[in-house]
Amino acid sequence: MAVTAEQREQVVTGAIGEISHIATLPEITLKIIDLVEDPSSTAQDLHEVISGDPALCSRILKVVNSSFYGLPGQIASINRAIVMLGLNAVKNIAIAASLAKLFRGGELTPNFSAKDLWVHSNAVAAGSKLIADSLKLGLGDEAYLAGLIHDIGIMVEMQFDRNKLIEVVEKVCAGPDGTPTLNMLEVEDSVFGANHQDFGAALCTKWKFPAPFATVTGFHHRPMEAPEEKRTLVCVIAAADHMAGEVVGRFRLDMDTTEIPSDVRDVLKLGSEQIEKLKVQLAQEVEELDGMV
Repeated sequence: MAVTAEQREQVVTGAIGEISHIATLPEITLKIIDLVEDPSSTAQDLHEVISGDPALCSRILKVVNSSFYGLPGQIASINRAIVMLGLNAVKNIAIAASLAKLFRGGELTPNFSAKDLWVHSNAVAAGSKLIADSLKLGLGDEAYLAGLIHDIGIMVEMQFDRNKLIEVVEKVCAGPDGTPTLNMLEVEDSVFGANHQDFGAALCTKWKFPAPFATVTGFHHRPMEAPEEKRTLVCVIAAADHMAGEVVGRFRLDMDTTEIPSDVRDVLKLGSEQIEKLKVQLAQEVEELDGMV
């Protein structure tokens, strides 16, 4: 039986209300987001906030000195890291550090662990930035963060009712060796009364993230239904999601195939040769990321 819009909304509202302990970001991350969103902020303002959190400082230095950003030499000061990376990239690293804590938790079933989903999310983030930069969309930092949070709705499900999520995974992975045999979103709808797109979009709204992120979490499995003005970003994340499913191979329960849908390729004007090059680049970056997530 199909879930009505009203039933879906009730389920999602109830879930977000019950998991209020995760439905917030640490105060320092919220301050960083506010600062970066304020056009009058400076690198010095950001430095003053970040310098009070040694763990975040070390995380930023680790990332800035990785080959992912391709910067020359060892950067030892947070000030220089902020200047070299730019405020938006530093904001993304801060949010990633906060989100990593949400993705802690053991293996729920042999076919699902929060760690695998986090590794996949980081790969989608890297792939999203690669695609956006390759197409010169000017969306690199925004695409990175959108890719990182695209599946956050699955973590809402895990926090809200892990037994129901286990039921979803077991129903989806009914094939030999746990291979997916059913559409995850349809199974989520039948078990939860909503799916991870619904939960993810609601959490982004709760966190007061900019509107494009709620759109990405809410439409990454149906990008052609996304509002036209945000469709390009949703298609970037959808394409990266499929690429990461092939390259990483650790989480693809919500994907029937790793082939990028033709309508997504058309929107992005992505040719087969370009996709293959991007896959090679992503595989290299995932290796680098493996030591950092």
